[in-house]
Amino acid sequence: MFFLLNLVTDAYAMGPAPQGGQPGGIQGIVGSLLPVILICVVFYFLLIRPQQKKAKEHRQMLGSIKKGDKVITAGGIYGVVDSVSNNTVVLKIAENVKVKFGKSYISAVRPATEED
Repeated sequence: MFFLLNLVTDAYAMGPAPQGGQPGGIQGIVGSLLPVILICVVFYFLLIRPQQKKAKEHRQMLGSIKKGDKVITAGGIYGVVDSVSNNTVVLKIAENVKVKFGKSYISAVRPATEED
């Protein structure tokens, strides 16, 4: 049994000599990092950049809200803006019914021509 183990060890020891030694310094590093860099670029253009663009458009929309605008809240409530402050919006959702919302909960401004 020991003899067989000795033969296997000798077989591994007699493997082919390494060819070319170590990979070239900079080429080896660039070659191994290139896929990671490409994945990061794809993630930026497919996920991060569109999300930043959408957030910027939402901030601009919130900044342009004024009295009389028809809006939809994140919860799906349709209303007309009664008053606007820095962080809050008062919406009229029915006759004699006004509700105060955080400004960031306004999800869309409806066209003025759209019916209720």
